[in-house]
Amino acid sequence: MGNKYVAIIQCDIAHNRCSGYACTESFYNREGMFENYEDGTRYISFTCGGCCGKSVAAKLEHFAAKCKKYGDIAKDDVTVHLSSCMVTDNHHYDRCPHVDYIRDIVRKKGYENVVEGSFISKTAAFKREKGIHKVY
Repeated sequence: MGNKYVAIIQCDIAHNRCSGYACTESFYNREGMFENYEDGTRYISFTCGGCCGKSVAAKLEHFAAKCKKYGDIAKDDVTVHLSSCMVTDNHHYDRCPHVDYIRDIVRKKGYENVVEGSFISKTAAFKREKGIHKVY
């Protein structure tokens, strides 16, 4: 893909029970949503900051400043993944009601490479196929 950085925004509520381990492993193993990223692509994750996700703006500004200062990394070199816990229905709760607002903030801050999803478990995929979880 040619990107230098992947940033995953995780649901703050989900982060209370989830370390992000599956998303991280999926990234480093280049599986699923991350299979096309080249070796050497960096990875960072952070939460939306809680409902309604407004603190994403400040976090992205801080991230952009550090990328520019220390890595000469432009926003076009970054792909932002809205984590699966935000964008899909799952056994804990439904899709984030603020995901459109959060996506708009990400784009307003200059990040055009936005992907919905990160790690999808086999169980969750099966439940979507069977209609147990909604598909968006």
